Amino acid sequence: MAARTAGKSAATPDESPASAPQPASRRKAGAAGTAGSLIRVGIGGWSYAPWRDNFYPEGLAQSRELEYASRHLTAIEINSTYHGTQKRTSFAKWRDETPDDFMFSVKASRFATNRRVLAEAGDSVARFIDSGIAELGPKLGPLVWQFAPTKQFDAEDFEAFLQLLPDSVEGVKLRHVLEVRHDSFRSPEYLKLARKYQAATVYTDSPKFPSIADLTTDFVYARLMDSSEKLKTGYGPKALDAWAGHAHAWAAGKAPAELEQVEDKPPAARQREVFIFFINGAKERAPAAAQALLARLGWEPREPVPAKKRA
Repeated sequence: MAARTAGKSAATPDESPASAPQPASRRKAGAAGTAGSLIRVGIGGWSYAPWRDNFYPEGLAQSRELEYASRHLTAIEINSTYHGTQKRTSFAKWRDETPDDFMFSVKASRFATNRRVLAEAGDSVARFIDSGIAELGPKLGPLVWQFAPTKQFDAEDFEAFLQLLPDSVEGVKLRHVLEVRHDSFRSPEYLKLARKYQAATVYTDSPKFPSIADLTTDFVYARLMDSSEKLKTGYGPKALDAWAGHAHAWAAGKAPAELEQVEDKPPAARQREVFIFFINGAKERAPAAAQALLARLGWEPREPVPAKKRA
């Protein structure tokens, strides 16, 4: 596990495992490849009973749900890792069931973030990093470190935590995302630390948590939690159009004017990879919301997975 250094770039490796089942060329990307290369849209997890009524084809075996979801979305956030350690063989299996150009983000262990003194999280951080996430190889996207809504910003302790986050593991580069949920993080001092250690800050549309749109590294990570069960796609057409606009702006290196920032500071002019996940709210609507946004970005699946009757 490589040591963390402030300001060090952590780009994803280019090589792909030979065992991946679906060549990238058979998935249709958006205009100029934007949705297929810079903007990724997905959901949290893939095993959720209500999705068997409105997302997965009738009769699809549960063992093939990841195979199907990964061909109708471009990313998935693995949430089970937040609650407990997963097996190395599971990460390898998930890698092999998904297309070459698919990507997973991984939610880090709660035992590392839900503690009074973050500087003491070293063992928990190492246990999570060394659990086998490197098996995802080039399909490993950002790692999401979620903090409790009661966790207030303490600059010294928070920097000590950031120093615990490694740049790589087993030769796989790592990128880190900070989901801070207390208003005390809406400060220039926090943003300075995030930029120093090149960690992204989660943007959320949830009214329960602070929405920080300031860009802190070379990628953007949004977790959308305000979907409505009354809408088939969770979000209405105007809202989805707006999110498509935000995604294009972020990818082009711009800060969407409609999203409030802590600092009135223009971002560096560079392209950014964008991750948008429909996570909470009316969770049963998440796949439809993600697919509707992908359609607006010009991406559509070309290889549906045939249904297979459950045993």
